Amino acid sequence: MKKVYILFYFICFCLCGSFSQTLQQARSLYESNNYVDAKPVFEKYVKSSPSNGNYNFWYGVCCLKTGEPEKAIPYLETAVKKRITGGQLYLAQAYHDSYHFQNAVDCYEEYIAELEKRKKPTEIADSLLERSKMYLRMIKGVEEVCVIDSFVVDKVNFLEHYKISEDAGTLYNYNDFFKASGENVGTVYQNEIESKIYYSETGENGTLDIFSKSKLDNEWGRKQTLPSGINGSGNANYAYVLSDGITIYYATDGEGLGGYDIYVTRYNTNADTYLTPENVGMPFNSPYNDYMYVVDEYNNLGWFASDRFQPDGKVCIYVFIPNVSKQTYNFEIMDAEKMIRLAKLYSLRETWNDESEVKEALARLQMVLDYKPKEHRKVDFELVIDDNRTYHVWGDFKSAEAKKLFQHFLRLKKDYLVQEDKLEKMRLRYIQSGNEEKIQLSPSILDLEKRVLQMNIELDTLEVEVRNKEKANLK
Repeated sequence: MKKVYILFYFICFCLCGSFSQTLQQARSLYESNNYVDAKPVFEKYVKSSPSNGNYNFWYGVCCLKTGEPEKAIPYLETAVKKRITGGQLYLAQAYHDSYHFQNAVDCYEEYIAELEKRKKPTEIADSLLERSKMYLRMIKGVEEVCVIDSFVVDKVNFLEHYKISEDAGTLYNYNDFFKASGENVGTVYQNEIESKIYYSETGENGTLDIFSKSKLDNEWGRKQTLPSGINGSGNANYAYVLSDGITIYYATDGEGLGGYDIYVTRYNTNADTYLTPENVGMPFNSPYNDYMYVVDEYNNLGWFASDRFQPDGKVCIYVFIPNVSKQTYNFEIMDAEKMIRLAKLYSLRETWNDESEVKEALARLQMVLDYKPKEHRKVDFELVIDDNRTYHVWGDFKSAEAKKLFQHFLRLKKDYLVQEDKLEKMRLRYIQSGNEEKIQLSPSILDLEKRVLQMNIELDTLEVEVRNKEKANLK
């Protein structure tokens, strides 16, 4: 019997020693930021001792760092109750990443108050607090947008999965467009007539800036830097320009901690400057990286990419139906958890209000996914010069000035067709609306009617001018 007891204690001693050694190894993995391998070990320990503050803290942080903020919350809440150092900071981050922004704000404020008591610096916590406040404002104005599909792809080649109309321009990786090598993460947007590009590369401050170049006589001109309002303190990348030539979408990580957000700005031709960029809001933006916002006006489909809730190296591409005008959900009357789901795009079907609209959009999406571009386009356009001459390719032009005018004509015509389509949709919506919405729509319809009429007059005048310039060069 004595031998049995000795054997029992020996086994227990070995098991405890092994248990302790595993914890030490997990701590080493944790301190080297290897949260994936440390996580299952801490999970075992926290299950064996649920009230242990350190075990809850370490496991909660591992959940947070491996993309499971919701799962991290109860463990980090326990760590805070046990007054584990750093618990409040990570708990606030878990609240933020799971879209519970009010809880994040409260937690950050408590954490900052504690730091101030101990006379510790608060700058980083202050920045995190302001970011949570910004997202708290954003979730109160989530856009009501219909997202029809999404697919997860490798981030390294995600642009290959953007299937947009040739009339909407072309997207490239920096290295592919410029035939460069090295780790250039910038993207390039080239307009549909290949006369202008917007691209990102490392600027004077060592961060990515957005530049533009225009083509003259088949040669790219000098690069122009977009203003500091766009190229701010962080990286600016993923530029895309609408057919109007003045509306630019891009993404920057310079407006706070935590990743890229999508912004929009417009070029003011009268002042020769860009308007103050605006955050496009949720559900397009999130506490994660969101970028490459594209609106294909010719297929009436929008695209954007996000790494929200995705493993390293993966990105989710969302396809949506662009709104004619921005409409937001009513935050005051909606259930808080449903609002979070809509902001997260947790269920695409929850964003569907009109099944027929979704069906038509999915058909358009399938069409562009199946489309195979022609290798050789023999006809780029059709321009009647006179009874004996009709131009079909850019090489037909003899006058560089007429060619440049016609490029402007094509841009204006495409914008005209888009605006004409918008006007038709707004008129249809007006017919189907109640009195209150009709009152709201009337000024927009009248303004757009004036704009479309003016554009039509400009097109007629410009087409005549193109012909005259070309004819003068033929004499």
